[in-house]
Amino acid sequence: MRSINQFMMPVAAAAVMAAPALAQAPAYDTAAPIAFLKDMQTGRILLAKDADRKIPPASMGKMMSVYVAFKLLKAGEANLGQMVLVRPETWTKWNNQGSTMFLSVNEQVSVENLLHGIVTLSGNDACVVLAEGLGGTEANYVALMNREAKRLGLKNSNFANTNGWPDPAEYVTARDLAMIAEATIRDFPDLYQRFYGKGNFTWGKTMGAGQDITQPNRNPLLGKVAGADGLKTGHTDEAGYGFTGSAVQNGRRLVMVVAGLDSFGGRVSSSVDFMNWGFAAWQNVPLGKKGQVLAQVPIAGAAEATIAASAPRDLFATVPRGFAMERKTRVVGVAGLSAPLKAGSKIADLVVTMPGQAPVSLPLVTAAAIEEAGFFRRSWNWLLSLFG
Repeated sequence: MRSINQFMMPVAAAAVMAAPALAQAPAYDTAAPIAFLKDMQTGRILLAKDADRKIPPASMGKMMSVYVAFKLLKAGEANLGQMVLVRPETWTKWNNQGSTMFLSVNEQVSVENLLHGIVTLSGNDACVVLAEGLGGTEANYVALMNREAKRLGLKNSNFANTNGWPDPAEYVTARDLAMIAEATIRDFPDLYQRFYGKGNFTWGKTMGAGQDITQPNRNPLLGKVAGADGLKTGHTDEAGYGFTGSAVQNGRRLVMVVAGLDSFGGRVSSSVDFMNWGFAAWQNVPLGKKGQVLAQVPIAGAAEATIAASAPRDLFATVPRGFAMERKTRVVGVAGLSAPLKAGSKIADLVVTMPGQAPVSLPLVTAAAIEEAGFFRRSWNWLLSLFG
């Protein structure tokens, strides 16, 4: 009887002739006491430093406010041209309280401009006004934020307000902040490109002269790292200086978080160095194109004894730069696989291993539905398995 391995077609013959065990995770340290870096193309976590410690989000919590707004816009429950009133009570509480959009009392502001005021200017006033306009009250909007946080799988975060203002009931982790960034980029690509990465925004008038107020985006990667386009800085006395950022180069997108830094300049240098290291020290190697057949795996009860295992998307593995030839790949079929199967069903894993690195498993699927064979065909396949 033939074993499962006899059915497997080699994915990359050259990979079998791997080099000696030399590859190790590239050494790196950062001044940030809390740091997290992930490759979105492969899901590989490149560095995690105290990434699950609960910390105040400061203005990085505004990413969740924006995520909820994007979801309401996509669902048609809000629109960018929708006008929102700046209530006198809200203006009194938030006028010039920390980062501000410089909204005016009783002003009507569009959802689009409020989002620019949050994303680019980090306006605390803009967050609360937007929340009141889309959620009725800030408390209702915060409930939406926490509901979405739970749905996204944020395990160590809770939001008590919309703008990250210090509150003992509000906390996040670096890992969870990266998840919010990933979800925003993945779920709302058009809105993400429209609002994140803008260099500056103009809103409000100066006292006396009445001149326009233009404020720059505080994103430390903009203009310093190629492909940088998001996301959000944060700073309070308790939280220190933090940043959740993203950049894309040659189709490869990284998401990073640093937190707990003690200076504005330290945030800039740490963020730029961290992101540059992620692109320079690691590379993504292609393993298969979407729809490419990478192996034949055995199946019971089908017309044929084996079926094609295909890549459900373009597949890559993240490896230390310069060590791509050390990787080995093998295909492991799902145990006890039998017909019938729906198209797109997982039927195998492409397992990537290399010395000094944790194995990575990528799912392979059947491109078409697999029907159950008739009695005589199943009997014939059984006989073949005995004498083949």
